Amino acid sequence: MKKKYLVLLLFAPALALAQTKPAADYIKYVNPLIGTAKMGHTYPGATVPFGMVQLSPDTDTIPYAVNGKYNPDVYKYCAGYQYSDKTIVGFSHTHFSGTGHSDLGDFLVMPTTGKLQLNPGTADKPASGYRSAFSHKNELAEPAYYKVKLDDHAITAEMTATTRVGMHQYTFPKSDSAHIILDLMHGLYNYDEKNVWTFVRVENDTLITGYRQTNGWARTRTVYFAMSFSKPFYQYGNKDYAEAQPYKGFWRKFDQTKNFPEFAGKKLRAYFDFKTTEGEKIKIKFALSPVSTAGALANMKAEIPGWDFEKVKQQSQALWNKELQKVAVKATRKDDLVNFYTALYHTFLGPTTFMDTDGSYRGLDQNNHKAEGFTNYTTFSLWDTYRALHPLFNIVQPKRNADMVQSMLAHYNQSAEHMLPVWSHYGNENWCMIGYHSVPVIADAVLKGNTGFDAEKALEACVATARTGYYDGLDYYMQLGYVPEDKNSSSVSKTLEYAYDDWCIAQMAKKLNKPAIYDEFMKRAQNYKNVYDAKSGFTRPRLSDGSWKKEFDPLDTHGQGFIEGNSWNYSLYVPHDPIALIGMMGGKERFATHLDSLFTMHLPDKYFAQTEDISRDGIIGNYVHGNEPSHHVAYLYNWADQPWKTQERVRMILKAMYKPTVDGLGGNDDCGQMSAWYIFSTLGFYPVAPGSTQYALGSPAVTEATLHLENGKTFTIGTRHQSDKNVYVQKMVLNGQPLNRNYLTHDDIMNGGTITFYMGAKPNKKQPAVMP
Repeated sequence: MKKKYLVLLLFAPALALAQTKPAADYIKYVNPLIGTAKMGHTYPGATVPFGMVQLSPDTDTIPYAVNGKYNPDVYKYCAGYQYSDKTIVGFSHTHFSGTGHSDLGDFLVMPTTGKLQLNPGTADKPASGYRSAFSHKNELAEPAYYKVKLDDHAITAEMTATTRVGMHQYTFPKSDSAHIILDLMHGLYNYDEKNVWTFVRVENDTLITGYRQTNGWARTRTVYFAMSFSKPFYQYGNKDYAEAQPYKGFWRKFDQTKNFPEFAGKKLRAYFDFKTTEGEKIKIKFALSPVSTAGALANMKAEIPGWDFEKVKQQSQALWNKELQKVAVKATRKDDLVNFYTALYHTFLGPTTFMDTDGSYRGLDQNNHKAEGFTNYTTFSLWDTYRALHPLFNIVQPKRNADMVQSMLAHYNQSAEHMLPVWSHYGNENWCMIGYHSVPVIADAVLKGNTGFDAEKALEACVATARTGYYDGLDYYMQLGYVPEDKNSSSVSKTLEYAYDDWCIAQMAKKLNKPAIYDEFMKRAQNYKNVYDAKSGFTRPRLSDGSWKKEFDPLDTHGQGFIEGNSWNYSLYVPHDPIALIGMMGGKERFATHLDSLFTMHLPDKYFAQTEDISRDGIIGNYVHGNEPSHHVAYLYNWADQPWKTQERVRMILKAMYKPTVDGLGGNDDCGQMSAWYIFSTLGFYPVAPGSTQYALGSPAVTEATLHLENGKTFTIGTRHQSDKNVYVQKMVLNGQPLNRNYLTHDDIMNGGTITFYMGAKPNKKQPAVMP
């Protein structure tokens, strides 16, 4: 059998499903295993679009630190699953998709047979614990469904999910010693003191409730649960692995380790025992809540009232088909369809719902709130996702995106710092990365007319955030016009990103007729010029006395004033003013030559050897696609009157960085940003500067795509003479008229219509290159 058909075999059940459904079945093209190896860091488990539950296998228990020092091996387990591992330790209910840091991994469940073991054991000696060997031959991953055979216990594990409830189905052999383990110690990026407290109540012989509080990336995070079994257990117990406390109170009266109806501690593992017949299925419904166990129970009753596993799976997969059909794509190769719909699947994994079915959620102030008139979301990896994910939502998920902005504004209202989110999850701000990139998300929505929220209040929140002087060098930025490297690290990156965010505030202010705010922030938006060194031709760090930092290497990331990028890449980060950037760098021809060298030069290994989130796989020349600061760069040729080079580079990046394989991503997916870049670029246009209503055109990589918009209209991207060799646009026709500019407007798309790209094997250097 030829290798190219392996992906299709993985989804044989989905293909069979398609034959019985009248509607298009897009999940047959989705491979949730793509990107799970190397730096992909996606999870292959069961979830629904934007779901609160991500029920997925975890393949090891790598600690965050060893002997008090960071353990670099933990980085591979940001999503809990590594394709190269040979054992599974269990199935936990919360995961991040493609992040370079981690948390979560809550409530790990593992079915076993034989001697009860409450320690997970080690990968080299799986029999020393409850983990089990598995084979990819006996593993199946689809949207909203995961299945694997646990070889050491002869158990088939299946799982599906709704928004707030994970459903397990375990097929056991005949056994008088069948166990289901609930590991409350387990977590991702785990360490000894991460668990603050866990609490469990055995309500009856089929229902368990409780909560887990952790101190990790989110420093005060509490998750409540309700766990229901389809069959009564006949005995149960637990073990506390924490050091003995000097004070035990009067709970010492009881033996809480066996058949006692409540237990609490920092490091608990519980077990529930059954006797099973051959092929007997034990099912579990595991509901989450950010507020209470009562909320978890209500979520369970609302979303999975019965025990029909197949029905839940089919309903959840129907939700995926509904979302995926928002973009109907045709392509000549099935690999392209697998790439496309897997990328679209990734973009719809988050941000994640964060509220009970009645709207209740835990706020940033650690009080309980109720979302009135909107869905409350969390998991905002904004340094990544403002670039393409949220702009994509403004086209295909505008209602959800407006709710996400509402969620950000609720965060702002609850924030002691009176700031919008930077990187937030589970009612916590973790302050990861730089900038204040809620701003471009909000500005992009306002400028594109997606205002299912109070735009005036949103502008106030943006302005207040941008004036918070004690935040990450902002005082210096406002006083000096740049962040000085001797006072605040990553100073050049911060200056450049603040300047762009400020431009976004100015555009909002202009739209809302606030001239004073517009003038203030347009002036601040020019601060990028203060870190550009005309002599070297690069942006570089300055010191607080105004001088340039002497030691400077434009290829190096470390100690040079940049984060997740070097000066070669970051010097091109002026998405809001490319014309001025081109002028500073010597004009269009010289600028295009600089761009050429970025893609064609060689970046020696020493410059990324110590950077855990970048490998050679994510680099083309010195262009680092595996990190986000360069995601707009290939489109800048449009402003240098060489659009054919944008077309050539984009098609090259698509082919090099995205493949339908388990290591198919050239870097972390970063909560959907890498995949959103793929979606836009495959369709033939890209939002270089969110907060603008223009999209720079590139080279579509599909034969046809139709966007089914929420306003009831459709926008179709058509091609003529499309092929792998015909990457150059010869001409474009929009709604029957020649398109004599190299960009689309948001209205062009949302008003519906058709753009047709006529493709060829040679550049059309006479193609109009008009840009805004």
